[in-house]
Amino acid sequence: MRRPGPASLARGTLLWAAFAAPALTADRVGLNEPRPGWQQAVGVVVLAGAAALSRRLPLVAFGLVATLSLAAAPALFTVSYGPALGVCALLLGLRAGRARPALACFAAVGCAGAVRSALVGVDPAPECLVMAGTLLFGCVFPWLGGRYWRQSRELAEAGWLRAARLEDEAGFAEERARLRERARIAQDMHDSLGHELSLIALRAGALQVAHGLGDEHRAAAADLRAAAADATDRLHRIIGVLREDDEPVPLTPAGETLEQLVARAAESGLPVRWDPAAHDRPANPQGVAERLLHRVTREALTNAARHAPGAPVVVAVTGHAGGTRVTITSGRATQEGSPPSGGGTGLLGLRAAVTSVGGEFEAGRHAEGFRVRAYVPAQRTAVVPMPPVRAPFTKVRRRVAVGLGTAAGVGVVLVGAAFGWYAYAETHSVLEPAAFAELRPGAPTVEVERVLPDRDVNDPPDDRAPVPPAGAECRYYRASGELFVSVDHFRLCFEAGRLVAKDVVPGVGLSGEGREEYEEFAR
Repeated sequence: MRRPGPASLARGTLLWAAFAAPALTADRVGLNEPRPGWQQAVGVVVLAGAAALSRRLPLVAFGLVATLSLAAAPALFTVSYGPALGVCALLLGLRAGRARPALACFAAVGCAGAVRSALVGVDPAPECLVMAGTLLFGCVFPWLGGRYWRQSRELAEAGWLRAARLEDEAGFAEERARLRERARIAQDMHDSLGHELSLIALRAGALQVAHGLGDEHRAAAADLRAAAADATDRLHRIIGVLREDDEPVPLTPAGETLEQLVARAAESGLPVRWDPAAHDRPANPQGVAERLLHRVTREALTNAARHAPGAPVVVAVTGHAGGTRVTITSGRATQEGSPPSGGGTGLLGLRAAVTSVGGEFEAGRHAEGFRVRAYVPAQRTAVVPMPPVRAPFTKVRRRVAVGLGTAAGVGVVLVGAAFGWYAYAETHSVLEPAAFAELRPGAPTVEVERVLPDRDVNDPPDDRAPVPPAGAECRYYRASGELFVSVDHFRLCFEAGRLVAKDVVPGVGLSGEGREEYEEFAR
């Protein structure tokens, strides 16, 4: 087990001194009833244990102080141990992660206090209300404050860690985006230059078989055609290294329509024709669909020019309600074409691009030639509202606010109930001065009880009353129904079924003239 360091011992000692100061001084300054010295010593020892356990076992430390408070007063409220109880509740919320053990401990303290008040308390009802108020405002509120403090500190630390992680991720994303942009530019150059080189090879092939051309020029045209085909293959292999397998084909703007693309290929010598009969309805793809169909058609025409020179090619575009379909069909080659380069990324990239927007792509042998067919659904731009992002700290604030609000509401109810009980008890223990004046010592108890109120005083001022007769049972009643002020009390002592004495106990600070007025009722 790791031993605490000097700093930890110093903090524990200071905490114990703060706990012990009220426990040792409250009795001497008159804030508590005087207690024997052994009780104070036991209290100081228990507080030392609570201070020592407050860091590693905050729940046990709170339980020790709560037990000490209940032993000193059934209502849990004491000036000697109240500050230590509140500080331990604060440390419990600050250092304990789980809430259920703390709530169970609060419930156990409340039940133990209620049982003790019912068994040994003078008046259980007000003592239970005071105990509930002390538990709420002296324990639950500091515990909630400690939890809020702890969670806010953890969120602040997590925020700094997240900021550092996001900064690193942003650097990685920037580098990856830079590499992807380079690959995209290279791929776009490959597709554009490959198509143009294929058209150059077609023009060179047409020049090679032209009539009236000398052998020297025919050889030069053949070399030009072979060089264009080789350049296309090398470009294809180089760009294939830069491109990732799962990366879709970049959709850069074509700059021309499908009909213009087919017309330019036909002008270069490719035997391609536009099939207007295939139009079920006018096809006018826009945005992503237009660029993607242009890319598919250009790649198919490039492959036909390279691998099946002289083969007739038909481009058909069909418009539907939900999208556009393009079909490029090539026949049997009439000349020897370039061998496959082995990369195979052109059609795979087209398939990935088409399927990524929800379309369909087919490419394969058809009759004596090859067919490429792609269907691209209509793309509708829709703005999807982003759900509101709530910061974790806001959620914690709301949860703590709900807890504090609930506890405050319960506290208001308890305070209201305590005030109502206090007002009821005080106003129903008032003996009218005229009725007190009519009472005579020696009267039977039954006759005296007819004029007495429903209740007697729960907390009688016996410290200011004269010595009662030996063996007599005395009851105290208020002389006035005023609340929150010190009033005079009437004391009636009974013995053997008769009234044996009646006295007036003056209130604190009552002048001599007022005291003489009430003493007339005692004669």
